[in-house]
Amino acid sequence: MILRGGPNIYGIPIGVLCLESYFPKPPGHVKNAQTFDFPVTYKVVEGATTKRIVENPDVALIEPFIEAARELEREGVKAITGSCGFLALFQRELADAVNIPVFTSSLIQIPLAHAMMRRDQTVGVVVARKKALTPAHIEAVGATGVPVHIAGMDGQPEFNEVIIDAKRLELDLNRFETELFSVVDALVGENPDIGSIVIECTDMTYFSHLIQGRTGRPVFDLITLTRMVNDVVSRTAPTGEMPPAL
Repeated sequence: MILRGGPNIYGIPIGVLCLESYFPKPPGHVKNAQTFDFPVTYKVVEGATTKRIVENPDVALIEPFIEAARELEREGVKAITGSCGFLALFQRELADAVNIPVFTSSLIQIPLAHAMMRRDQTVGVVVARKKALTPAHIEAVGATGVPVHIAGMDGQPEFNEVIIDAKRLELDLNRFETELFSVVDALVGENPDIGSIVIECTDMTYFSHLIQGRTGRPVFDLITLTRMVNDVVSRTAPTGEMPPAL
């Protein structure tokens, strides 16, 4: 399935490996093409539910993701991303399987976020399930040793009923917002040394601008990463005129 955000001389620069997740995705979500002003294409990996990726990411899932990534490469995309930050666990295998850049998770930005701050500051990381994030996920994105404080949506009913457990397809954004802000407020309130925030979950990116305004911190998510990678693989000549010497 191809959905275009806008014209691009490179064709379709970004391919998205999608989980089986069917509730409507608001603008700001990677699976809503209106989020971008460049074209994207989507490929659903059958059997890859959110619950399975977050709670039980067994090795049997790697091959379907590799095949889907290779299909996207054959279709001509310039880079590949995913639709769940917990795909970080498969970062190396997927990157090794194709000849184009792969960025499975927004968590790849953790080292960048930390490098931009004072050395006495930490990175706040907001994830779908704190108890499911392992040292292997952190190692896979090159963030071992980076000081982080992690908060999860564990126990938040709207988030878990719709997004993790797929019990229904109607997501109440107001309830979701209340749950997410309670988690973010506690994270920053308990850890004032946090200098920036990385949002793991793609379903939270609709609220990223509000999180930034609420916390006063820079906020990284999959959308910031996807836009950066698009700029990297779809460079165009600069426009304008040379200004007079100052």
